[in-house]
Amino acid sequence: MDDIFVARLMSSGIQTVGPDTLVEDAAEQMLTQEIGSLVVVDDDNRLLGILTTTDFVDIVAKSKPKAQTTVERYMTTDVITTSAQASIVDVADTMIEHGIHHVPVVDDDEGVIGMISTTDLTGYISTVQTPSPA
Repeated sequence: MDDIFVARLMSSGIQTVGPDTLVEDAAEQMLTQEIGSLVVVDDDNRLLGILTTTDFVDIVAKSKPKAQTTVERYMTTDVITTSAQASIVDVADTMIEHGIHHVPVVDDDEGVIGMISTTDLTGYISTVQTPSPA
């Protein structure tokens, strides 16, 4: 099997912001565009940094004063789940189809028993060895 290069898989229509963009505006852009990161560039489109959804966790945790808002206000309630016996290909297809990165693993008797994420799938793919030609 031939190597697959980054250029074949990468997204080229990236969303960018300047370093002086307000975090509220960046968050709105990420929500509107349904993306998980923004690339921060200067006036010459040179990379300065990246802002991700994970960074927003840090922003909220460090905000002063605290908002005192419960998670119920923002949580997703129509959660897509999988079972421990599901195929990882099916889970990956579901993640792509719905634009999600985390799928709780549930059992009818025990409830939530785990979580599978795009990071888990990426880690697995990175360890798979391509078979040698016969």
